[in-house]
Amino acid sequence: MTNANLYALLHSRFPEDCNATALAIPDGEVVSYGDLDAMSARIAGLLHQRGVDKGDRIAVQIDKSPQAVALYLACLRIGAVYLPLNTAYTPAEVKYFVGDAEPVLLVCRPKSEPALRDVVENDKLHIMTMDGDGRGSLTAQAETADPFEGITEVAPDDLAAILYTSGTTGRSKGAMLSHDNLASNALALHQYWGWRDGDVLIHALPIFHVHGLFVAIHCALLNGSKMWFMPKFDADQVLALMPESTVMMGVPTFYTRLVDHPGLTREISANMRLFISGSAPLLAETFALFEDKTGHRILERYGMTETGMITSNPLDGDRLPATVGYALPGIQVRVADEDGKILAPEEIGVLEVTGPNVFGGYWRMPEKTAAEFRDDGWFITGDVAQMAEDGRVSIVGRAKDMIISGGYNVYPKEIEAIIDELDGVKESAVIGVPHPDFGEAVVAVIVAENGAHIDGAQIQVGIADDLARFKHPKCVFVVDELPRNTMGKVQKNILRDTYGETFKA
Repeated sequence: MTNANLYALLHSRFPEDCNATALAIPDGEVVSYGDLDAMSARIAGLLHQRGVDKGDRIAVQIDKSPQAVALYLACLRIGAVYLPLNTAYTPAEVKYFVGDAEPVLLVCRPKSEPALRDVVENDKLHIMTMDGDGRGSLTAQAETADPFEGITEVAPDDLAAILYTSGTTGRSKGAMLSHDNLASNALALHQYWGWRDGDVLIHALPIFHVHGLFVAIHCALLNGSKMWFMPKFDADQVLALMPESTVMMGVPTFYTRLVDHPGLTREISANMRLFISGSAPLLAETFALFEDKTGHRILERYGMTETGMITSNPLDGDRLPATVGYALPGIQVRVADEDGKILAPEEIGVLEVTGPNVFGGYWRMPEKTAAEFRDDGWFITGDVAQMAEDGRVSIVGRAKDMIISGGYNVYPKEIEAIIDELDGVKESAVIGVPHPDFGEAVVAVIVAENGAHIDGAQIQVGIADDLARFKHPKCVFVVDELPRNTMGKVQKNILRDTYGETFKA
C-alpha cells in the first residue's frame, strides 16, 4: 500500500538539487530544500525521542519562520496531528483549545510561556518554546537530536491537522483534516493554477490558517518553488520583490493597500503571472483598479477551514469580479434550500459540497458534525450562493448573516454591493439587528473615502432606484474602519454587538 502521508507526497516533489532555495526571508535567512528536509527530520527525531506518537496532537502558537514550517513538516513525518493557533489568542483562549484537543505538547513563543503555564492545568502537557536557549527550546534541542528516519506510514483518512474555526457564533469547533483532505486539495490547486518550473511565490500570509499554511505552502512545495517568506505584509517590500517573483497569494486587504501605493505599475508587475485573492470577498472596485494599474485580473477563489479550497476562477478564461469561479477538479458543488432541495440555476440558497477535500467532522462534536452534513454525505457550508447555468458560483453571504425583516429575506452582500458603488463610500458592512416591529432591521455601517462627507440621507437617495424598500437600511453609521480578523474578514458579530440596541425601546 502506498504511504498516504502528505509529507511523502511533498518530499517526492522536492527539487533534485537539494541546494535550491525553499524559503527566503527578504534581507535575511535563506533555507534550501535540503536544509528544510534535514531540519524537519531533526525536529521529528526530537519529538519522537520525547514520546510523541502517531495520532498525538501538538498545539503550536508561534511566530512565522522557516523553523515553524519545519515543525509542521516534522509533525507530518511522524504522523502527529498539527494544531496551529492564532498568535493573537490570549492565554485564556489557548486554555480552551488545549483542554478540548488534549495535545501532548504545546509549542509557544518564549515571551508567552509564563502566562501559558499559569493557565494550562494539565500535568501531562509539556510546554516548549520554539526558539531561545536551554532545555525548553525546541530548536536548540533539535540541533543535537538524532534525525527521524523515514516517513511514518499513514492511511488516507488518518488525521494530519485540527484547525479551530473562528468561533464567531459560539464555541470554537476543531475541524479534523486528514492527509488525503490536504493532499487532494494541494494537487487540485497545483494543477488548476498552472504551477510551472521557475515559479516564485510571494508569501506574506500568516501560517496558522488554511490560506497561508496549506494553500500557499503546499502549492510551492509541490512545485519545488522558492518562497519569499515575509514575516508580515509590507507593500513596499512586496513591490520590491515582484520583479523576482511570479505568483502572489493574498487577502483583499493586501490588494487594496497595493492599489493605494503609487509604486504599483505595469512595469513593476511585468514578471508576475498570477495574483490570487481569498479568505474574504474582494471588492469589484479593487479588482477593477488593480487591473487598470497592472493589467492583471486578480484570480479570486473560495474555500473554508472545513474543506480547504472549493472553487476558483479559471487560470485561462474569464475571471469575473464578485464571483468565485467553478468547482475545482474532483469537487462537486450544489445550491439547496434549508430542507436540502436542490435549487435551479440563479436561485439563491446555501452552497453544499462533496469531494475528497471535505473534512471528517468536528473534533469530539458528533452531534454538531451530523447537523452539518446531509444524509447523502454533502457538507452544508453555511454560505449563501448563486450558481449560474455554466456552474460559476457567486457567494451572496453567510447564512447566519441573512436578515429576515418583516418576513422578507434580505442578503447583506446585495445591499453592500450597491452602497459600495456610491460616491464617497470606501466600503460597507450590512447587518441585521433586533427591531420591535420588523423582527430585524437592516443597518449599514460605512467607511467614507478620505475626506468625503457622507450621511444616512445620501445613502438612502443613492440606493433608492436599485433596492426594494424593505432592503433599505433603517439606520446608517459612519465609522473610521470596520473590525476585521487577522485574515481580513469583517467581523459582523462585533458590529451586531455594537449596534444591537439601536432600536431598543
